[in-house]
Amino acid sequence: MTTSIQAMVDNSSAAWEGWNGLGYEARSQILGRWAEELAPDVRAMVAFQCRNASEHVAETLLMPGPTGETNELYCAGRGSFIVTADVETSLVAVVGQIAAALVTGNTVFVCLPSDYALSAGELAAQLEKSGCARGVVTAIDSGQLADLVSHPAIAGVAYAGKLSTSQALARQLAARDGLLAQLISETDCESLPVIGSPTYSLRFVTERTRTINITAVGGNATLLELGSGEEH
Repeated sequence: MTTSIQAMVDNSSAAWEGWNGLGYEARSQILGRWAEELAPDVRAMVAFQCRNASEHVAETLLMPGPTGETNELYCAGRGSFIVTADVETSLVAVVGQIAAALVTGNTVFVCLPSDYALSAGELAAQLEKSGCARGVVTAIDSGQLADLVSHPAIAGVAYAGKLSTSQALARQLAARDGLLAQLISETDCESLPVIGSPTYSLRFVTERTRTINITAVGGNATLLELGSGEEH
């Protein structure tokens, strides 16, 4: 693993906690400012992803528990995702992937073909200008993609394009060491049945529980927070 890849992963991981801790409303506002720079159809996709995330994953649910204990169930980002696509894939699809990953609290590496309509660097610059902290969105080139996909700290890959490339990415993720990472794949880049699903944002989150015990010795509240780390 090259030092540059590790440095990028470290920067992305360092940015993740702050970004994930902002909350859905703040992240949606930042993405809304970004969308103002985009074409109407692409802007509509950002709004679609933010709206669906707000409906399906933003709410904190209160669960039953013993007297003196509060239990909350909520969704959080998984970590760092790679967003990548083929040159023929529409910008609407690419932006849909980026928006869904970001609004749910993940940091993102963007890798696009050199002759794509908009470069990964331009997208990253737009998002930083709109309010994303440095490290939340990182542009990478195609020569760095394979090493990054194989890095054990990557939570998953969102890809839109050919079935053959999707299968190759799935094999690469399955062969790597460390925690399992998921592939979120869209191979119908005309209809976008995956990216266009109202529940697409659920693929980018993990469920966590937070317990607050107000009956601790001395009357001090204690907090226990657990994450499932599994796909929901």
